[in-house]
Amino acid sequence: MNVHVKALLTLAVLAVLLLVGVAWGWASLTTPFPHRAATLTCYPTELQPGDRVSAPKVTVSVFNASDRVGLAERTMSAFEDQGFGAGDVGNAPKKVVVHYAQIWAQDRHDPAVQLVSSRLGPHASIVSKKHAGAGVVVMVGPQFTRLVEGKQSTKVTRPTTICSPPTD
Repeated sequence: MNVHVKALLTLAVLAVLLLVGVAWGWASLTTPFPHRAATLTCYPTELQPGDRVSAPKVTVSVFNASDRVGLAERTMSAFEDQGFGAGDVGNAPKKVVVHYAQIWAQDRHDPAVQLVSSRLGPHASIVSKKHAGAGVVVMVGPQFTRLVEGKQSTKVTRPTTICSPPTD
């Protein structure tokens, strides 16, 4: 075989390989990343009478209803230190007035609400309001300073559903 023919044949094969590589690279570059399912902050957990609810079974969300920077984050850290699952953290809706601490819940007798309430101290109140936060929603105001030592668990007296943190 002639040297010139060998050189042309080699260049043709290399050109085809280059084109295949460019096409494969472009396809890989323009393909969207695989989507990972978003993990939920909490999952519904069915409870029956006689069950006990403790901190690791409860997700708490904390919202700052004061002008103290970082109050919600510090309060959430304190809840996490006591074993609660972390929910949402942020600022309370505008025009919300909370002096000490409030739990916003539809059912004040919910065992998770009762457990969280015991950790907020005697000045905390439970208000019948809705909020989009995950789990038990806590609003902390300017007079709130820290969590107190509360109940270790609460007993379920009727069938109920609480929002529990994901288990690993």
